[in-house]
This record gives sequence, structure tokens and C-alpha cells, in this order.
Amino acid sequence: MQDIRKISLQELTAFLQTQNEPAFRAKQIYDWIWQKNVHSFEEMTNVSKKLRQILKQHFYFNTLNIHQDFTSEDGTIKFIFQLYDGKKVEGVLIPTQKRMTACISSQVGCSLDCSFCATGKMKLQRNLESAEIVDQVVHIQNRALQTYQRPLTNIVFMGMGEPLLNYSNVVQAYRHITAPQEMGLSTKRLTISTAGIAKGIKRLADDEVKAKLALSLHAPTDEKRNKIMSINEQNNLEVLYEALQYYYSKMKQYITFEYVMLKDFNDTLEDAKALVKWSRKIPCKVNLIEYNDTGSFKGSLPEQISAFEQYLLQHDIPTSIRRSRGKDINAACGQLLIQDKTTPLKK
Repeated sequence: MQDIRKISLQELTAFLQTQNEPAFRAKQIYDWIWQKNVHSFEEMTNVSKKLRQILKQHFYFNTLNIHQDFTSEDGTIKFIFQLYDGKKVEGVLIPTQKRMTACISSQVGCSLDCSFCATGKMKLQRNLESAEIVDQVVHIQNRALQTYQRPLTNIVFMGMGEPLLNYSNVVQAYRHITAPQEMGLSTKRLTISTAGIAKGIKRLADDEVKAKLALSLHAPTDEKRNKIMSINEQNNLEVLYEALQYYYSKMKQYITFEYVMLKDFNDTLEDAKALVKWSRKIPCKVNLIEYNDTGSFKGSLPEQISAFEQYLLQHDIPTSIRRSRGKDINAACGQLLIQDKTTPLKK
């Protein structure tokens, strides 16, 4: 038997032909799976009982369920999702006046060890399958409608894991989420974030993945980036610059540089000067991120973040400050971590 969400429409059509079923049945079933997001064959009410029984004999659904959820003072909701094999990942619903954003995971744990990120303290356990990524979106969308009576407007691949190290599943999920005949969300509303996988950045361009690209830069020099992101040793700033140039030459899309503000490490005027110099090399905008305590650093003072922002703006670098959301429930940027039972999550 096989997970039915792992096969293509063409493969499903071919299977149904072996069962003497008409080709249009495949499209009906595919719509139930990817447009209506059902998790059982019994819900496919316009499919005959006989065909539903055949499907049950050959296929199954690996489902993702909400294990726990926590609501922040600011309305942010964090979900702990349980996968079919018992492993867990986290996702976040971030409501604001203008947007309703789902932050979703791409891996169980993470193989990168960025020193400012809690997820890096988990070992990588496995990649998420494309259907598991889509299921996060479905659950978060349902909660957005239930709690706020508003649909999702944005999806960011900024949860657990490095999306470009699970490239095939992430891109397949992206296609399910954006396909007009499936979930139908605009490609402009998706952002794929990477710590800096140069080959993956180029591959996004080659595959014409039209989601926005965000690079977790966090330091404007190799010397400093090496200290907090070991991935920089293989994907240094020169290598990344070449990959970003290639990406922009094909996609003609601005790139967002994510820059977490770490007190007395990367928040000085010299750092701002170096960031301006680097940012001018490629069409971009910069998001300055308030550091959320994971025990490794202290966050920059508000006045230092403001001064840093003003310096970038004065030098014509589009810049904004990304405020922390869901900090009180460990849902803010860099805080996602499946903790053991002896370390209770904040409520």
C-alpha cells in the first residue's frame, strides 16, 4: 500500500485505468485530496462505494494532527503538530491588522546549528513530506477562520528546519498551495527562507519557483557570520552573492535579508556600514529582527535597533523592523523547539 498523497494525478489516472475506471474519476479524487483536503476516502461523497473500497485496499493517508496549541497575549497561536510516526513539529499563526500569516516547518528538527536559534538545539530527525507541509497550512487556515474569521494571507517557510535541504518536498508543497485548481494562494504570498544554501537558491531560479526568497543573513562579514552560522563555511558571502545574482537575473524579484539584532555583536555602526555595502550588490530589502531569548545572546537595545534602521534608510536600503510576536508562548522567531516533558512550555 502507498500514501495516496505521494502519487501524481497522472499516476492516479493510470492506476484507475487498471481498475477499469474512467479517467475523470482521478480528477475528482485529486480534488478531494488537494482542494478539499480530506483525510479519508469516506469523505469523497461523489465517488462510488465500490471505488472507495478499491482505494482503501491500495492506498492510505498519512495524516498530521494538532497535538497541542497555545495562545499568546498578542493573539499569536502556536501549534504542536503530531506526525503519523509520532514525531512532532511546530507551526504558528500570526495575526495582524493587515495580514494573517502561517509560519510553517519543513523538517523535524534541523541539521544547522545557528547559535541564536533554539531549533538548532534539536537534531535533524527527518524531512517533512509535502502533504505534511500542506496539512500545517490547512490546520492553521481553519483556525484563522474559526478564531479570527479571516483567511490566511501569507505563508512563510520560516519554522523548523532548512527548507532548501528538503527541496523537493518544499517545492511540491508550494505547487499544491499555489495551484489554481488546488489551494490557489498567490505565489506572491509565499516566502521561502534559507540560511544560505547556494545550490538551492539557484535551483529555485531554474525551477521558476515564484515564491519570495528570504536569506537569513544575520551578519555582514564572513568573520562574524562564521561565528554564529557554521553553514557560512561552505556557503560564504561570496558564494551567496553569486547565487543571489543568478537568482535575480532569472527571477527579477527582490530578495529579503533577515538580520537578527544581537547586542554588541552585529548591531554597531560598523556593522551597519558593512551591511549597506553588501546590500547594495543585489536588489533587496532588509528586515531587522528583534532577538528572542534562547540563552545564547542578548537582544540589541531598542534605541540601537532604531539607529541601525535609520542608517540603512539614509543609505537607500529599504528597511523595516520585525517586532516579536508570541514571545510569551515560545512562538517567536528562533524560539521553535520541541521540548521534553520535564521542561513545560509557557502558557
